[in-house]
Amino acid sequence: MGTSFLNIVLLMFISVCAVALFKRVHLPPILAYLFAGVLAGPQILSVFAHPEEMHLLAEVGIVFLLFSLGLEFSLPKLLAMRSLVFGVGLGQMVLTTAVFTCVPYFLGIGLSASIIIGGTLALSSTAIVIKQATEMGILNNRRTQLAVSILLFQDLAVVPFLIAIPLLAQQGEVSIAMALGEALLKGLFVIAFLMSVGKWLLPWVFREIARTRTDELFVLTTILIALLAGGLTYYFGLSMALGAFLAGMMLGESQYKYQLEADIRPFRDILMGLFFVTVGMQLELTVLMNSLFEIVFGVFALMIVKVMLVRAASVLVKTDAVDGWSAGVKLCQIGEFSFVIAALATTHGVLTSEQSSLIVCMGVISMALTPWLMNNSVLIAKRIVNKDILVDEENHPLHTELLRNHVIICGFGRVGQSVARMLKMEGINFVAIDMDPVRVHESRNAGEPVIFGDASQKDILQSANLKTAKLVLVTFDQVDKAKQVITQARSLVDTIDVMVRTKRDYQLESLYTAGANQVVPELQEGSLMLVSQVLHYAGVPMSRILKRVRAERKGRYDHMHGFYPGETTEITYGTEDKLEFIHAIVLSEHASCIGKSLKQIDFERMRVNVKGLRRDGNEIKDPDSDAVLKAHDVLVIAGKPRRVERAERRLLEGS
Repeated sequence: MGTSFLNIVLLMFISVCAVALFKRVHLPPILAYLFAGVLAGPQILSVFAHPEEMHLLAEVGIVFLLFSLGLEFSLPKLLAMRSLVFGVGLGQMVLTTAVFTCVPYFLGIGLSASIIIGGTLALSSTAIVIKQATEMGILNNRRTQLAVSILLFQDLAVVPFLIAIPLLAQQGEVSIAMALGEALLKGLFVIAFLMSVGKWLLPWVFREIARTRTDELFVLTTILIALLAGGLTYYFGLSMALGAFLAGMMLGESQYKYQLEADIRPFRDILMGLFFVTVGMQLELTVLMNSLFEIVFGVFALMIVKVMLVRAASVLVKTDAVDGWSAGVKLCQIGEFSFVIAALATTHGVLTSEQSSLIVCMGVISMALTPWLMNNSVLIAKRIVNKDILVDEENHPLHTELLRNHVIICGFGRVGQSVARMLKMEGINFVAIDMDPVRVHESRNAGEPVIFGDASQKDILQSANLKTAKLVLVTFDQVDKAKQVITQARSLVDTIDVMVRTKRDYQLESLYTAGANQVVPELQEGSLMLVSQVLHYAGVPMSRILKRVRAERKGRYDHMHGFYPGETTEITYGTEDKLEFIHAIVLSEHASCIGKSLKQIDFERMRVNVKGLRRDGNEIKDPDSDAVLKAHDVLVIAGKPRRVERAERRLLEGS
């Protein structure tokens, strides 16, 4: 028990370090998990000598992934895509399986093993393609929809293979047709049953759960439904992922779709990471080193052939050439279900362990190349068809090159969207940049000019046509990231105006120092608007109110800095030296500063400001520097907490 716990902690530590390292060099987390698996596997650190022990838990990650995918593809949408799913998807699966079955068969491998090898090589990675497409913000465009349609059919095609493998091992090659027929009948029964339950029972269940208004119960029910659906299909010898996908698809049309997706995402991401760790663990370095040339050659041959076969299948539905080639580039890797099939076939003796290891090695290498291929799929496709490409339309399909004197909104959250609505009402053009893929999807579908990307990167700012922009507005409250945006924007166009929104006033100076033209502290602006309303209701003329508001902004909210701390004042870690407190010091008869004028006291060296002086119950506004301090005076000073404390001690004790 203790050893297993330590192994799990060590595996998590390796994974965290790998993800952090890969993220720093701008590589996707999937590669980090594969790398962590190789390190923790039996070949190097041997954290888990038998990676297959973790396989069932890792497969639950695939279940949650397919459940989320099902939420995105409801039955009406699937029926609307039937020409793609059952046209291009069927064509790709049949063509690719046939081609990759013939190759090992002609090399002398048995028919059963050849069919299994052909099926494993025909599959592509749903996990990587969907996750990468979501992060890139391209899940809903036509090219990715074509790729996803093929992936959906591949996920359905996994079912016959998972059922046929045990039957092939028991009865031999002559029973292939019977095994596939039995798999098809089981699949139709389970699909019909789950669709019925999903249509009539699940909406009622979630409606009753929602009425309890208990978040924990809603999350638990979501997890239970996904696992029950996967368990049902697993009981019938089908893929767990298929049941989860069907359950998600049935709930995709319900009003709880977005909440279900939000609930399942943390579990899905963690367990998906665990799955890729187990994949990395299965990589046998001895097989890789002994057959490195054959594996590398096989990977490139496999990818080229799969790209061509996907393009050939896309011709069946008269798909645009660029879309067809782009989908092929996205899907040319080996899929995660290939590892499941290979492992099951090895267990039943249909494949040898060496054949299975070769498939895993090829799969890991092809998966490692997939993120780069996904990012450049359109560029590669357009070069194949000899079509010029100026901007990667898949990542930045907005025609920003025509914009002039527009506003670039960095961060399209609530603040950014509010600004955008006001700009639209005034007829001012804008382009927004945001890193949230769901928000980008929703906004783009509604026609908003939003680019998915990191606003602190030069190429993203250039895609928003920074050179002709009038203003860059940073709306997210991340000071370090905002400074990066300012620096990158200034490096591209040194005359560009940059406005930054921040929640706290203690960030003002650092942002101005970084090069911001205007910094708007949310707290001070909210207070300023409240003061304006109070003065208006108190009878102060509007002209005087506006003049005072302008004066405060021009003076960088000079009269609004600092506050009197109280017992309930919360000071979080990292802000204790940034907040500005106001403190009243009562000067006793023995205070060391008695008899000294204000100019004799070096407040500048103490780094505090004198805010006021009270004497005999009367306030002396703007006390003169020649004013001499007397006993029982109240001196009001402002500054950062520690400086105020040191100043008080020096004024009273002289030390």
